[in-house]
Amino acid sequence: MNPINRIFVPLDTPDLERGIALVRQLSGLVGGVKIGKEFFTALGPQGVIRIAEFGMPLFLDLKFHDIPNTVAGAIRSGVHLRPVIVDVHSQGGRAMMASAAEAARDEAAKLNIARPLVLGVTVLTSLDASDLNDMGVAGSTEVQVVRLARLAHASGLDGVVCSGEEIVPLRAALGSDFKLLVPGIRPAWSVAGDQKRILTPGEAVRRGADFLVIGRAITDASDPRAAAQRIADEIAVAVAAS
Repeated sequence: MNPINRIFVPLDTPDLERGIALVRQLSGLVGGVKIGKEFFTALGPQGVIRIAEFGMPLFLDLKFHDIPNTVAGAIRSGVHLRPVIVDVHSQGGRAMMASAAEAARDEAAKLNIARPLVLGVTVLTSLDASDLNDMGVAGSTEVQVVRLARLAHASGLDGVVCSGEEIVPLRAALGSDFKLLVPGIRPAWSVAGDQKRILTPGEAVRRGADFLVIGRAITDASDPRAAAQRIADEIAVAVAAS
């Protein structure tokens, strides 16, 4: 995979013009953009359509978590926006994830378009073992992530969203075809922010990540294009060395 295609940059803004400006700046330097709740709540599907007009692949990061029928309906509606990736919360359970996978497959076939990858969010990178304990989840973060990833795999999902710390155990448990998308990525020259389980881009790829979500290191940089190129170069070096 081209190193550039591994990078998804979040458009965490309610300002459509800022989102468009960032897409224009990063065209050809990243693999796509991540549309999250802030952008989608402010601007809705029409905002997503405007971003899609620039030809940038979309990761629709709305983390659906509801009863199976509701999530299936949301996925069907999302497929119309032609994302390359959508996600659901794996804690929604087997039936919900299976319904999401089936809805994505059937709706894409009906529209005669490429089916998006459906990924299951495991444990948010802003959480650690003490947070899980507060919620009544016993054991380590790694144990919980692997447990949820196995369930996502059994439910027909294409992969999961996980932190860099879980890449190696997930590869061991689920093999090389199961897709791993890793947020909480920070180059060594950037700051950690509010993420607790973070990794550099090069190390994430060396461990076996397929896709990386890299936000502030690019979006808050004085020169986002230069920052994106610097990260792509780091990933290329990591790929060559692995």
